[in-house]
Amino acid sequence: MGTIQTNIKAIRNKLGYTQEVVADVLGVARPTYTEYENKDIDIPFETLEKLSDFFGVELASFFAEDENQLKDTLVCAFRTDGLSTNDLRKISKFKSIVKNYVKMQRIER
Repeated sequence: MGTIQTNIKAIRNKLGYTQEVVADVLGVARPTYTEYENKDIDIPFETLEKLSDFFGVELASFFAEDENQLKDTLVCAFRTDGLSTNDLRKISKFKSIVKNYVKMQRIER
């Protein structure tokens, strides 16, 4: 399994999402998402961007080769138990805004 797959799985587990929930938010079948985590395949860039937004992490987090680099990658986390897929998609958009704000703050420094 490649670095990207390992990191996606680690972040998903850290956030407490099931593969089914992530697949629903991405709009892909669960077996497809399972392949993203378990097979060394090329994941479409658009999908990586959606995952980045949904997880609230920078895209670069998926490429981190040191597990310690993942510890502080979460920009924002929400309790999402019992939320609908539509609600999770809305939260994903909000996380994208927060990520971009954090990036802009880093650039300004």
